[in-house]
Amino acid sequence: MSLQVEKLEHNMAKLTIEVPAEEVEQALQASYLKQRNQISMPGFRKGKVPRQMVEKMYGPEVFYDDAANKLVQEAYAKAFDECELELVTPPDIDVVQLEKGKPFIFTAEVAVKPEVTLGEYKGIEVTETAPTVTDDYVQSYIDYALQSNMVTTEITDRAVQTGDFANIDYEGKIDGVAFEGGTDKGYDLEIGSGSFIDGFEDGLIGAEIGETRDVTVTFPESYPNADVAGKEAVFTVTVNSIHTKSLPELTDEYVKGLELDLATVDEYKQYVFDMLMEDEQNTHDSNAQIDILAKVVENSEFKEPPADMVTRYYDRIKANMSSYAAMYGYDLESFMAAKGSSEEQIQESAAQAAREIIAMKAIADAEELNVTDEEVEAELQKNAADYGYEDVEEYKSAIDLKGYKEYMMTEKVLSFLFDNAVVTDTEPVQELNTDTEGTTETATEAAETEGTETAGTETGAVEET
Repeated sequence: MSLQVEKLEHNMAKLTIEVPAEEVEQALQASYLKQRNQISMPGFRKGKVPRQMVEKMYGPEVFYDDAANKLVQEAYAKAFDECELELVTPPDIDVVQLEKGKPFIFTAEVAVKPEVTLGEYKGIEVTETAPTVTDDYVQSYIDYALQSNMVTTEITDRAVQTGDFANIDYEGKIDGVAFEGGTDKGYDLEIGSGSFIDGFEDGLIGAEIGETRDVTVTFPESYPNADVAGKEAVFTVTVNSIHTKSLPELTDEYVKGLELDLATVDEYKQYVFDMLMEDEQNTHDSNAQIDILAKVVENSEFKEPPADMVTRYYDRIKANMSSYAAMYGYDLESFMAAKGSSEEQIQESAAQAAREIIAMKAIADAEELNVTDEEVEAELQKNAADYGYEDVEEYKSAIDLKGYKEYMMTEKVLSFLFDNAVVTDTEPVQELNTDTEGTTETATEAAETEGTETAGTETGAVEET
């Protein structure tokens, strides 16, 4: 492989990479071997068609795309290691030459880390709200957990009442004609929940099990389906069964059945408190890391971040906003307006993200921080099962290993900054007294025990913004 490097304006570089013809032939043959079991041709058994016949019928380009992907991945990785420049964005690849019997030539345009003069990055002082978990917070979590384990009781000796869950079949008609979305079977409807059109649930009160009755309702003018909005509909409803749901009682026996290796209600409350406090501590530490990094960037002097790098973060921010907008039923423009976000603000956020990454890379160099292959392997082993992979090699093939290692490097730098910062906690807004028996330590007591200044708490990763 040969490599030529050309420096461009705005902290960009162009790598021209040439792969020998023999390696091109190896990649084409590997592509054929990978695909041959799917190739059929009259006169040959499936998977036994010679490569020459395939290329004669479909053209020599039939294996080019697959071979090019393999060659680019391997050759660029070598070029990245050989190049004396520090590259900070994924490459923009352009294939110059790919022909059978000739060298494979491609270019890769990529952003180069601009010069940065680091200011103070050790001993950064920030103030954060102390992590605190109130008794109301603990109780709300317990209530939610109880609701997830509601006790269902079948009712057989009375008619439907408000608060019941009625299992129903129904068919709605307008002017005697069934309409789309107006029919269902075996639907569990909570009577009084207001989840159906006004009048529907009230119309079922008093219905006996097995009874079929007509319920007349009028769709509101503002109903999303214009075909039925403002119209009167008659639903023929059959009550299949009735049941009620109630919260289980929080007792020692209930706690023992949770498979948490706990025996009493007090132990369960302590468990919930500790779990929520751990989450609050992680949030506190992540916020501290964000504030520390912002001060590091403020203390440093940068040249203009590479445009390609800023664009990368701009696209990521817009993609995240689009996802949130869709989640809440907004288009992107309306979502941005509701959030008070402008294109200029997003552009500045992207530039700030680029500056943060540049600063962290400079700190990693200055402090000789690195992520070893052994650390990557250990992290992969730990996470593979969490993401549903039985084989760690399968997990590796599904992810961007280079990006994975870069993310681990980001975590290491952030942890270094946090470990060398002075994080002062404010007093918690409200004292916690989860257990009136006195078994739960309040947040204030914990702060008094541990001290209100932290420097070196183990933290999780802060997502790139």
